[in-house]
Order: sequence, then C-alpha cells, then structure tokens
Amino acid sequence: MLNFKKALTAEDFYRVLFENEPVEIDNSTISKLEKSFDFLKDFSQNKIIYGVNTGFGPMAQYKIEDKDRIQLQYNLIRSHATGAGGVLDEISVKALMLARLNTLCLGKSGIHTSVAKTMVALLNQNITPVIFEHGGVGASGDLVQLAQLALVLIGEGEVFFEGKRVSTKDVFEKLNISPIEVKIREGLALINGTSAMTGIGIVNLIHAQRLLNWSVFASSVINEIVQAYDDHLSEELNSAKLHSGQQIIAEMMRNHLSDSGLTRDRNEHLYNEDADKNFYFEEKVQEYYSLRCVPQILGPVYDSLQNSFKILIEEVNSANDNPIIDVDSEHVYHGGNFHGDYVSLEMDKLRLVMTKTSMLAERQLNYLLNSRLNNILPPFVNLAKLGLNFGMQGAQFTAVSTTAENQMLSNSMYVHSIPNNNDNQDIVSMGTNSALMTKKVIENAFEVLAVEMATIVQALEYLEIDKKLSSVSLLKMKDFRKIIKPIKEDRPLYKELDELKVFLKNNDAY
Repeated sequence: MLNFKKALTAEDFYRVLFENEPVEIDNSTISKLEKSFDFLKDFSQNKIIYGVNTGFGPMAQYKIEDKDRIQLQYNLIRSHATGAGGVLDEISVKALMLARLNTLCLGKSGIHTSVAKTMVALLNQNITPVIFEHGGVGASGDLVQLAQLALVLIGEGEVFFEGKRVSTKDVFEKLNISPIEVKIREGLALINGTSAMTGIGIVNLIHAQRLLNWSVFASSVINEIVQAYDDHLSEELNSAKLHSGQQIIAEMMRNHLSDSGLTRDRNEHLYNEDADKNFYFEEKVQEYYSLRCVPQILGPVYDSLQNSFKILIEEVNSANDNPIIDVDSEHVYHGGNFHGDYVSLEMDKLRLVMTKTSMLAERQLNYLLNSRLNNILPPFVNLAKLGLNFGMQGAQFTAVSTTAENQMLSNSMYVHSIPNNNDNQDIVSMGTNSALMTKKVIENAFEVLAVEMATIVQALEYLEIDKKLSSVSLLKMKDFRKIIKPIKEDRPLYKELDELKVFLKNNDAY
C-alpha cells in the first residue's frame, strides 16, 4: 500500500500504474492538509490572494465578492474543461492523478481533505477521468487536462469505468463516492500545476528504459549472428572513455554474451603470426558502426534517461501550483512554480534519444536484410525461394517509414513558445505537448524494434546456430518464436508484428 509520507520514487509509480498497488492517505498527511487548509482560511481574511478572492490570469485585477468565491472555483473548472483530440490512455491518466495527488499532499496548496480522499477513491477503484491530449501549454501548468480531472472530482464530466465511457455522476452514485468539497481555492489548486506532463513523462521514461534494454539485447544478438570481435565491448576499451552510460551499456552486452560461443577473440584470428601474411582480408577487420559503436550510441541514451528520471521525480515531489501556502512561515507566496520548462526540456531530450534508438534499430535491421553487407544471410532474410518470395522485405518499409516519422517528431517543443492568455502567459513551456510527442516516438520505436526482432528470429532460423547462442539470447528466443514463426511462405505479418511489439512493451529484456 502506497502512502504519501515520503517522496515518491519511479518504483512507486511503477507499482501503482503497472501492478495496481493501492494508495492510501495516512493520518499524518491528513493532518498536514488540515493545517494548510485552516491556515489559508484564516490568513485570507481581509487580504488579496490570487485565486481566492481575485479573478484569474489577466483578470486578476478584479476582486471577487465573498458570496461568489465558491462559484469562482466551479467556474474556473468548468470553463477550462475544453480538451480536444485523442483521449489519454488509462495509464497516462492514472499517472497524472498520482502526480497531482502527491503534490497536493505536500500541504502547500491549502486544499480541503476531501480532494485527496476522492482522488484516492478514483485511483483505487480504477475510475479513469476522460482527459484529452490537446489543451495544455504548460505555463500555468496543464490547465486544460487538469481541469478535466477537476471536473470529475466535482462529480461532473465523464469517466471510463469497467470498460465503458460513462457519466461521472452515475459512477459516483453507484459506488457511493462523494464529490470534493469546494471551500477556498480547490479549483485553482487542482488545475494549476505540471502533473499532466510529469505523469505522462514518468510513464514515458518507464517505457523508454524498457526500450533501451531491448535495444541492448538486439544489439548483442546481432553481434552473435555476425560473430563479431568482442574487443569493442571490452572493459579496457570502454573505460578509456569516461562516460558512465557507455561503460554500463558495454557491461550489459558483455554480461549478455558471457557464455556465447559465437563472438570472437581478436587474438585468435588477427593477432597471430599468420595474420599479417594476407594481402586482403575477406572478413571485415572491424564491424559496421551500428554493431561496433553500440556502447557509444546507447550510452548517451542511458545517461539521458537517468537524468530525466531525476528531474521528473524532483518535479513530482515539488509543490507546483500558485500561490504556495507555507504554514511554517505563516505566509502565502505568489510566483511561477506551475511553469513546466524542466519537464518540457527533459521530454525533448528523451524524444531525441528515443529517435536515435529507433535509428540504430533501423540500421541494424538494414544490415541483416542486405546480403551484400552481411555476406551470411539471403536477401531480406528470405527463407523461401528468391524472386518468388519476399521474406522481411515488406516489413522493412514499415520500419523505415516509422523511423522517418520519429526523426520529424524530434523537433523541440521547449523552444516553441506561443504567448496566449492576453499575453499574461507570454512565454510557455509546451511541456504536455512535448511529453505526448515523446510518447508517440517511443511507441514508434517499439514498432521498429519489433521488425528488427522478427528479422533476428528469421536470421537465427536460417543460420541454425542456437547451440552456440548465449543463454540470455536463447531464453528470449523461445518467447519470440511463439509469436512469430519462420517465414517459409509469404503471409501477412501485421498481426504478428503488433503482438511482438506488445510483448516488447510489456516485458523486460533483462
């Protein structure tokens, strides 16, 4: 059971999102929320506090009468529930809710305890608010996406429950869930923050780590297929460069290949007395870069993921709305903690390295499919009759097309600010857009990896080298061969490739 007594970790998110671990609000957190709420209630008497007794954004110069304060919060939620485009998937919405609940539980927002309790009920009973992809510019936070969440919390809008899209009101009545109590600034506290981009971003990172591991796996198996020299993975060579990511990727590949009977020792083949008697070497002295430079290519990916995890976990454990309620100093501070630049930049960087990962997979795939490059496999790893049959030829088009889309999607959102809100929000982060684009790039990259894995299966079928494969490779090949059989007669592959993609996304390589 996850509670909110300490900072959340990436592992906490994984357990709640992918293992359905329930959450709870313990008494100490309830007490913290009550103190923050009571302080704000008393402090806001006879003072002007943004979003409590003023309008919002460029309308903040208008004072709100006491009798209209509660209506102000409802108006804010309803008016900003303007999302459009595709509907966010359940995992992304759950991550968004967990991120928002955690930051509210820091006691810096002055919310009523009913907000936390109702959010816990949604999470634990798998009630997913209908939230749309389009709407957030990531400046005052993810206003539109979080307004769609807040709309559900006040008992309105729509949710997904038991596989159906239904009205919130009906689900709350069925499960005896009470809407939140709006007292002071619950509307503003809910929609003012970075929780959509951060929640989606953390899910992206979990999938990105899995994708990276599969890329290391595929690279290792291809080194076996071509019987590559192993010194490009050596500790000696990789420790000569000081980047930790490169060294870790090389170590992962060494561990993978530790009992392989296929990778070769340069000492046995080229560092001997007879080696320099040849004028021409039929086999390459060094492998192509997509095989030899994997630690140098995936090392930056690894390092980028580690840094992004650090930044996003810091963000999710931060108070990121406005104003900030500080009970200890007995003061209310106005500022811009809702601005999403930290997350936007990390999602841009993550999108770049995921695109590079898909590019590596596409180049490795091309190496396997091009018989003039590898000199050991038939064209397109065709296991049937050349000319009459096509092998993996059609699937390559899909991989190349998808990789090209990733390259186009890698343009930055972090520097794509468009002023809005009557120029009150004159420089924005576009963090949610960046997170969603990154989500698409990762999904695409899994598709490219699926084509590469399917091709690896065909290559191993042709070469019949299972007895010499490393134990790690052989173990996973059993799973892959259940999904995609040898292609000895042309058939539509789209269902098998999709099933393979789903397997890669839902399982880890190591």
